[in-house]
Formats: sequence, structure tokens, C-alpha cells
Amino acid sequence: MKLKPLGDRVVLRQLEAEETTKSGIVLPGQNKEKPQQAEVIAVGPGAVVDGKLEPMEVKVGDHVIYSRFVGNEIKIDDDEVMVVSQKDILAIIEE
Repeated sequence: MKLKPLGDRVVLRQLEAEETTKSGIVLPGQNKEKPQQAEVIAVGPGAVVDGKLEPMEVKVGDHVIYSRFVGNEIKIDDDEVMVVSQKDILAIIEE
């Protein structure tokens, strides 16, 4: 199944929390709080403001930081995703 968000909504896939030890061993984050980082997997067309379509600032593939306690979690084909408004995205992570 594929999601197509409406308006200024964005579909996010949460990034896994991992911790690397000094020796380079990666420990999966099981007992930690969920990170507020996610990958954008779908974006809506944008919000209509004063009769004009405002373009989206994020695009598919961006890694972002989003506000805590926002959005709706949805399970699709054994994959958990989150739908949030673009205003709930705080920053795009650039590497």
C-alpha cells in the first residue's frame, strides 16, 4: 500500500536509534526513548494560503527532526510510519 498525504502533511519513517561503542560495536537502541529523527518517505502538494499553493520545504529522502508528541502513527504492510504536518518538522539534517 502507498500513502499520498494531503495538504501540507508529510509521511515519516522513524530512524533507528543506535549507539556505537568506542571499539566500533553498534548497539541497537532498545531501551532508549524514540529519537525525534525520521526520513521523509512522502510529501503532500502543500498548503493553500490566500488562494495560492505554498510549496513544501521538505522532499522525499530528507532526514528531519520533528517535534515530540505530534502526528499519527500508522502501520502499513508491517511498516510503522508517522503522518505529521510540515509545521511540526523543526529542521532538515544536512550532512
